[in-house]
Amino acid sequence: MIVIAGLGPYFIRASFLLFAHRMESVPETVQTVLRMIPAAALAALTAPALLRPDGRWDLFGPTAIAGLAAAVVAFRFRSIIASLAVGFAVLIPLQRVLG
Repeated sequence: MIVIAGLGPYFIRASFLLFAHRMESVPETVQTVLRMIPAAALAALTAPALLRPDGRWDLFGPTAIAGLAAAVVAFRFRSIIASLAVGFAVLIPLQRVLG
């Protein structure tokens, strides 16, 4: 049963490889949408953890403030290491002060 359940997604993904030769070029609008998918997926994963850490809205809690600080650094300097460092540097003291 588990093998059969695993074959379904495999064949769905493999079908794209079988029919890829039929698409000579991807339209520009589709390319634009496809470029936005990673950012949308990341936002969908991180936003609930930042804004609802305990299952309730907490817009001014330590995680939201640290996330905002990390986002500002990420957009300004384009550095993952710097944004992680700033995010943790803001989060840890805020958690100790605010609880």
